Amino acid sequence: MPQTSNEQHAGEPAEPSAPRAGGGVVPVLAFAGITVAVMQTLLVPVIKDLPALLRTDPADATWVLTSTLLAGAVATPIMGRLGDLHGKRRMLLASLAVMVVGSLICAFTDDLVVMIAGRALQGFAMGAIPLGIGIMRDELPREKLGSAMALMSSSIGVGGGLALPAAALVAQHFDWHTLFFGSAALGVLSMALTALLVPEPELRAPGRFDLVGALGLSLGLVCLLLPITKGGDWGWTSGAVIGLFAAALVVLLLWGLFELRSPTPLVDLRTSARREVLLTNLASVMVGVAFYAVSLILPQLLQLPTSTGYGLGHSMVVAGLCVAPLGLTMMFVAPLYARLSARRGPKVSLMLGLLVIAVGYGAGLGLMGAAWQTVLIAVTIGAGIGLAYSSLPALIIGAVDPSETGAANGLNTLMRSIGTSVSSAVIGMVLADTALPTAAGPLPSMEGFRISFLIAMGAVVVGLVLASFLPARREALRPALLASSEDDIEEPAPAPAPTASRTVAGSGGFRGRVVGTDGVPVARANVTLIDHRGRQAGLAVTDEHGRYALPAPAGGNFVLAGSAAGYAPRACPATYPGDGLPVDTDLVLGVSAPGRRTAVSW
Repeated sequence: MPQTSNEQHAGEPAEPSAPRAGGGVVPVLAFAGITVAVMQTLLVPVIKDLPALLRTDPADATWVLTSTLLAGAVATPIMGRLGDLHGKRRMLLASLAVMVVGSLICAFTDDLVVMIAGRALQGFAMGAIPLGIGIMRDELPREKLGSAMALMSSSIGVGGGLALPAAALVAQHFDWHTLFFGSAALGVLSMALTALLVPEPELRAPGRFDLVGALGLSLGLVCLLLPITKGGDWGWTSGAVIGLFAAALVVLLLWGLFELRSPTPLVDLRTSARREVLLTNLASVMVGVAFYAVSLILPQLLQLPTSTGYGLGHSMVVAGLCVAPLGLTMMFVAPLYARLSARRGPKVSLMLGLLVIAVGYGAGLGLMGAAWQTVLIAVTIGAGIGLAYSSLPALIIGAVDPSETGAANGLNTLMRSIGTSVSSAVIGMVLADTALPTAAGPLPSMEGFRISFLIAMGAVVVGLVLASFLPARREALRPALLASSEDDIEEPAPAPAPTASRTVAGSGGFRGRVVGTDGVPVARANVTLIDHRGRQAGLAVTDEHGRYALPAPAGGNFVLAGSAAGYAPRACPATYPGDGLPVDTDLVLGVSAPGRRTAVSW
């Protein structure tokens, strides 16, 4: 497990491994996230031409986009859990490899069914984003973790935003299959960089893969997302749409009951039901709605003919360039988030991001008359989404056990995907219902654009309400046990029930391992937190793997003291900045001689 400068082992022979990540890990993982996010918007510039290119009708051609969305939604929680169990780097490479295979399949076909299969394989790579966040959590020192996770979390928007102008340029001057050869090349490059520069984290979750849970969740998600994405074509009151929604409800309820009884669930629903996790995931849906709305509206506004009276009449490439600042701003906001979160915590960063998004959409209601105005809207909303997206992994990681990082972030990424799916369906329906009839066919109206912006603002308001109920930083860090004690800690205290460490496993403060000098984890060891006045500020008990998690009441200097039967007590100074992120601190206990009273060593 990663360590920080807080750890003191004064000549211990078996020291837990320190972070092994080099300076290239963050950009390599961010590049992997951007690469897989490109798949989501790769074909946006040629959407209107797909029926002709694939020799099919428009309704069937949309499956080329829907298959990628469905595969990505299914893959994110599954690949996150597989990464927790079998290695996050290994699963990241597998995700990228599947994407490359899918890209090559698409590059050599004009058949609709084969194209849909290849696009589904491309979407499967979306699991790379939660895997990258998990690797960062396991490998990076805490001072680099905030900005690194912010960049990785934002990569889903950065890739989507940058892909628009690049794909438009390629589609305008080359055969459209070149898009797939380019995505395959990006995947191969990302695999090579990952294999060379990214280490494999040592942390593994216990248990086996929940195959039944994975199949149940996949079926439930398909039944849920398929009618959302195809409801406009099939009719929202059609038997197929209503039947699929009903099937989704039944399947997901049965899946939830099964997961609650499973000893090694795919998704720990008890953890997901914690207030900080549940509210963060619900807020993620709202951020997903807000992000996709601007991505759908601005390109259409920019490309509509000026004869409409409100269209800006630009080419596909110019439209892509005007929207590109949306992704670029998200990337550049990551360092700002790290400083803000360190001072105020990720909850404040999330709420500030949502406020900035609301300002952007509010300004957009009156700023749609020129290309520079669309750029201003993209920059403002991009900054807000960057702050909001950057806050989400920190909120999740601060609330779950380290061994559940991949699965928890996979579920959070899934929530964002559900938000984008809902946004696409609702805004598509609004634009269709408010379209103006013309000789060339119905065209989106300015009324439809403004209603869509108001819907996005409504989603942001809901997100703000949800975020306001997240635990404040001091509340989230309140220890499970608080006491004032002047007791001597020379003798190991009797070990209470080992459930205490799980009770506080997701809180900020301190967490790590207690091991003996031989490197063997010490189960049921007491870890006591002592404040600067010498009073006990918290107590945790290690699990069977020697892991503990101990909240701190506030930022400051503390002493961590470890004790266990048969071991000499050990204490070390530790500093908690109070920023909501846990400080990794391991303790090494020496073996106590039989019958001797041992004093605490430093």
